[in-house]
Amino acid sequence: MICFQNFLGFGTQADIDIFLDDQETRRRVEVKNEAGIKRKDFLFYDGESITGKVAITMRKPGARLEHQGIKIEFIGQIELYYDRGNHHEFVSLVKELARPGEITQPTTFTFDFNNVEKPYETYTGLNVRLRYLLRVTVVRRITDQVKEMEVVVHTLASYPEVNSSIKMEVGIEDCLHIEFEYNKSKYHMFDVILGKIYFLLVRIKIKNMELSIIKRETTGTGPNTFTETENMSKFEIMDGAPVKGECIPIRLFLSGIKISPTMRDVNKKFSVRYYLNLVLVDEEDRRYFKQQEITIWRKGDLSKKLLPQQQQSPVPSVEGSN
Repeated sequence: MICFQNFLGFGTQADIDIFLDDQETRRRVEVKNEAGIKRKDFLFYDGESITGKVAITMRKPGARLEHQGIKIEFIGQIELYYDRGNHHEFVSLVKELARPGEITQPTTFTFDFNNVEKPYETYTGLNVRLRYLLRVTVVRRITDQVKEMEVVVHTLASYPEVNSSIKMEVGIEDCLHIEFEYNKSKYHMFDVILGKIYFLLVRIKIKNMELSIIKRETTGTGPNTFTETENMSKFEIMDGAPVKGECIPIRLFLSGIKISPTMRDVNKKFSVRYYLNLVLVDEEDRRYFKQQEITIWRKGDLSKKLLPQQQQSPVPSVEGSN
């Protein structure tokens, strides 16, 4: 069938390649797709321009490629895994590269998407994927020829001016009363969580205590709402029975944990939230726990040269995320 299509001039006769103007110097970051396969994609930030070239090369000397037009798109889309047939696009920019005609020799087209708005961070989760891509389409009579290049977008935030500590008291009446304190409620992705746990009343036999970071991903709306909880890390912070008046220090490094920034109601499609989960286990393996939501944000690199539009307006603050 492929050979028959090629004979009629409908098969794939050319190779399409996408090159960025600054790809030799632009940073790449490792990403993992939903199948768990790792690759390195080019990194962009909100407001950065995306410019480059599209090269079309004939596979055989003397061959020709008839087309009904050539275009390149920059697309931001959300894919919900329970609804794979629909891609929800929140960014869609198109540049026409060529009018209908034919190509008989290697041809290069330039493209530029200036000061592109990229409002959300690239994300691949358990039930949802948010991605950005460049897509070149050679429109043909029977089957279009398409080439895609995915890029990664990171959203930066400034240090929150108000970052209050977390103080809570929990317990079981006449059996257990503890007070825990975390130094703040908003943390950048390479931050350190510091805290203390005070035992005010202990009348049950505690065997150990754990602190974990939980990611809660919520997708969809109404009856099509799905929530997945993933334990990102777990640390034992106490082994053995505590006594009344004892204080247990907490020091948890986020840099070694694969987390993303907190994402709330992204395009009305999904949310990603993080919680500190404190668990006490007694000698009968009963578990007592308390969760507290925290905000995770991506810290901007102060040494990074500001983009023209960033010099006009500050980097978004995480204060508005509450």
